[in-house]
Amino acid sequence: MLHVVRHGRTEVNAAGKLLGRSDPELDEIGRTQAADLANRLGKVDLVVSSPLQRTMETASYINGMMEVDPRWLELDYGDLEGRSIESIDNEIWKKWRSDVHWAPDGGESLATLGIRVRNACEEIAEISKDKEVVVVTHVSPIKAVLAWVLGLDDGVAWKCYVSPGSSMTIKIGPFGPILHNFNLTK
Repeated sequence: MLHVVRHGRTEVNAAGKLLGRSDPELDEIGRTQAADLANRLGKVDLVVSSPLQRTMETASYINGMMEVDPRWLELDYGDLEGRSIESIDNEIWKKWRSDVHWAPDGGESLATLGIRVRNACEEIAEISKDKEVVVVTHVSPIKAVLAWVLGLDDGVAWKCYVSPGSSMTIKIGPFGPILHNFNLTK
């Protein structure tokens, strides 16, 4: 079984700011979310984590051998990193939401993120056929995994919400991935 989880909350998340490649630690609520997540998941065979501190810290609560994989990094928000969502111009939002190939200056497009995450999914899917595998990652890669499982365009990212400390479970069957749950929290 494959479990894809979002790291616990950080102060930056709580403030409603775009958090891509910046590297804050979890706040107290985030640590509680990570502990709750670990309890929900139970014993696992393998934990794969993005290399950022918030994911590594969340992963440390989960019991299992850990590997780090940079393909699970958050979307690079470029010049928009650290900005509040409300401070971003409506025209930028319109471009971003209408074109998965559009990227903020110095950043990454949803399409580019989707390619790297789908490649990681194909690799980890094989391992998770007979092992309990957890990937600790970020909001945008989780949305890209959802697109992969459901065979949807990367634009689905704008149509779903992923809570801090939540999990998605996927079973890899003979005909591919099957979504068992999404955005599961305590």
